[in-house]
Amino acid sequence: MTKKQRWTADRIPDQTGRVFVVTGANSGLGLATTRALARKGGRVVLAVRDERKGRAAADGLAASGVDPGLLDVRRLDLADLDSVRAFADRIRAEHPRLDVLVNNAGVMAPPRTLSPQGHELQFAVNHLGHFALTGLLLDLLAAGRDPRVVTVSSINHRQGSLRFDDLTGVRDYAPMAFYNQSKFANAVFGQELHRRLTAAGSPVRGVLAHPGYTATNLQTKDTSGLARLVFGHIGNPLLAQRPERGALPQLYAATDPSVEGGAFIGPDGLAELRGAPTRVRLSDAAADPGTGRRLWELSEKLTEVCLPGL
Repeated sequence: MTKKQRWTADRIPDQTGRVFVVTGANSGLGLATTRALARKGGRVVLAVRDERKGRAAADGLAASGVDPGLLDVRRLDLADLDSVRAFADRIRAEHPRLDVLVNNAGVMAPPRTLSPQGHELQFAVNHLGHFALTGLLLDLLAAGRDPRVVTVSSINHRQGSLRFDDLTGVRDYAPMAFYNQSKFANAVFGQELHRRLTAAGSPVRGVLAHPGYTATNLQTKDTSGLARLVFGHIGNPLLAQRPERGALPQLYAATDPSVEGGAFIGPDGLAELRGAPTRVRLSDAAADPGTGRRLWELSEKLTEVCLPGL
């Protein structure tokens, strides 16, 4: 994309007949993504941790003119791998195929917390849950029309690395450092997924996206005090764009016919903080095949999910 061809949600092609799963769909980027897809005729499964909030979000979309028949609310707690399996089983019972999985949900900089399976919460939600979900739904995606997996990372992946010797933060936990680790893991996973899908001759495209700096409750809901102050109460009013704008890169990645597997889509503005979707640079560290293999093998071990054919 060039600035002369600035892409907006109005340019999403007709999505009638396509089925999407969007994680974290009841608020922020997930809600904006769901709204845009359903307005173009896509059927969206709102994968949400809190079904009550999910139903309220679906009701709000219906009140704004979205066809309620295109919205299905289903419970998914990405922190709990048992919940991921239960969600995938239900989707498999309800849908013979999927067309797009948008791995959007996330948590940011909470106090050190462990998941039910004993993993650090940010790594569990932002990476491991999405890794497992992708694996459990991959065959449904392979049966889809122009199927894609869109994994949402962050500018912060460029500041992250994988602490393979202390993934749970038992020795040294810093909320933002472990957030950066989780978004780095998203980037590494998205690129390794693309490599493996390509090698396997799969019809599924693996694509990465990031929203720039977008005002959502990610910065204020569960974050530690300093991160909440810096990102939520100071940064959001001054610098952040609205979720409808921040969702454009992942919408472009999910729907535009020209998007290539392995692409990383982000905003085209200064420092990629805001703007229209364009292809942006993945860090060299995140693109490293050795790191990709190591994270992939570890993720299979920790989730007990092996992606079929990959």
